[in-house]
Amino acid sequence: MTIGESSLLESWKEWASGEGSDVAQVWPAVCLASPSGSKRLRFLAKSFGTDFALFKGETGELLAKPEQPSIDWEQFGILCRVVANRKQSEIIWEESPLTALAVPFRAGEEWHVAAAVFLTAPLSPQDSLEAHAERLGAKASHLHHWAAHQHVWDPRILLQVADACREHFRTLDRVEDLESQADEMSMHLAGVYEEISLLHRLTRNLRLSKTDEELAKIAIDSLMEVVPAQGIGLVLLPVDSTDENYLGKVRTQNVLLKAGNLPLTDEQFCSLMEHWNVRKAIDPLVRNFSDPFTFEAFSIRNVIAVPVTEGENLLGYLAAFNHRQDQQFGSMEANLLHSVATIIGVHSANLELYRQQSMLLAGVIRALTSAIDAKDPYTCGHSDRVARIAVRLAQEMGYPPEMLSRVYLAGLLHDIGKIGVNDAVLQKPGKLTDEEYDHIKTHVEKGHRILAGLKQLDDILPVVLHHHESWDGTGYPHKLAGEAIPPIARIVAVADAYDAMASNRPYRSRMPNDKIDEIIRKGAGRQWDPQVVEAFFRARDDLRQIADEKDLKLINHPLLGPIVRKSLGMTNNGNGKKSQNFSTSQPAGEGSQSTKSESTMAPM
Repeated sequence: MTIGESSLLESWKEWASGEGSDVAQVWPAVCLASPSGSKRLRFLAKSFGTDFALFKGETGELLAKPEQPSIDWEQFGILCRVVANRKQSEIIWEESPLTALAVPFRAGEEWHVAAAVFLTAPLSPQDSLEAHAERLGAKASHLHHWAAHQHVWDPRILLQVADACREHFRTLDRVEDLESQADEMSMHLAGVYEEISLLHRLTRNLRLSKTDEELAKIAIDSLMEVVPAQGIGLVLLPVDSTDENYLGKVRTQNVLLKAGNLPLTDEQFCSLMEHWNVRKAIDPLVRNFSDPFTFEAFSIRNVIAVPVTEGENLLGYLAAFNHRQDQQFGSMEANLLHSVATIIGVHSANLELYRQQSMLLAGVIRALTSAIDAKDPYTCGHSDRVARIAVRLAQEMGYPPEMLSRVYLAGLLHDIGKIGVNDAVLQKPGKLTDEEYDHIKTHVEKGHRILAGLKQLDDILPVVLHHHESWDGTGYPHKLAGEAIPPIARIVAVADAYDAMASNRPYRSRMPNDKIDEIIRKGAGRQWDPQVVEAFFRARDDLRQIADEKDLKLINHPLLGPIVRKSLGMTNNGNGKKSQNFSTSQPAGEGSQSTKSESTMAPM
């Protein structure tokens, strides 16, 4: 390259970067498949100081032509197609002093070729361009006028500038490819983030207090925010429960939860899933129909469907219908629905396991309380009444509803240790000796040991162990005092004493209400928590009704029935155990032990 050529190339670089002369752009706007094509064409026009014709690389079709020079541009179409195939800049026609240059470039996924005519030798007023005009299909006068105003180019410089432009285009292509990849990655990450957020939202709600229907509703509402579907539905199939003692709500028919536009009933939804055999699908079923599929007047263009399962058990179906942007559903949406269905299936299985464990625990508790009742007819019904009295006291003291079932269980099991007490001592009608009284006092620790292996009763153990502690620290087994006594144990202590005094004994009849009130009032702050005693007097009428009831099916009690049924795992119309025809309480010996006076009437 000569010094002159180098200077010319440097001048071109300065000019193309916008730092040199201002070149008026007369090239009309060209609608290309890719906006990048228009940018490249404008860059060529600015770099060379002239406008270019545009050809489609694959066919050589003329897409656009400049106003000047006014020539037959279509004759270069075949040559431009060859240039596009070779993918390098070339001189496609040369007849001094004119030269035609073709520059190929990629616009999106297609190749285009830009072509322009240049002056490559000085032109004098005497020079004739008649032959050139005839060759190019132009008027000689117009061609001469145009050439007179053109910059003179060295053909080698033309090719160098063209190659420099193409290198610039390749750099732009790489940048655009990276930007496209970055956009795709950004969209993918956004989708992954939304998916993780949705799954996190569901896992936060994986609590046993949430039913599968509640979790399913959260799931489909969340899916509508993430999956571009017009409608999403989830049907939960009936629960097969043959245990008549199950208290919880049993789903006896299909439940369809839906969001968005989904004009299907639960039966239609299930029929559609059966039509596609979704129950046996290992992977999510994804269908994108070229012609809409019509089912019950519902036009379906796209669908993703997955079964909700746990092991081999089919629990329901989850499906999304019709892409909101009229596009197709893909693996990302399918995998998300599959993940959600899996979470719902696992949660349903956990609920069923919890139900079975609860029923097992209820069976154990019923067996234990039956064992206590079997010890002596005078003990029959005492635990039930203490439990109900304790619940009423807890209600009066403001205990939340979720705690009442635990209070009931504590009252029901408070004397479970008497299973291990000698029957002769337990049923003795007369006054107990010191040794006999000490033997009976062991029932609290025995009860604690009996229940210690049941993790579900961990919160009940302190009540069983400490319901004979006194507020002033004179009780047993650990002589706890005041606030050191577990709160529910303080409640059960009052309930236990009240039922003992309000029940007949083989050695005495039921105490009068006035006498009971006097004893409990005097015991406040000594034997019992003053706050529990205050609650006792506020709820006294209800407590007397509980203590006086005969042949009451406790599960039908208007106030306590639901709590009792929940605690025992019974049905709403289960077989409640009748009280005996006599009001009994603690076994014989209570209130007559040698170390306690009648004024305190502390049950043993």
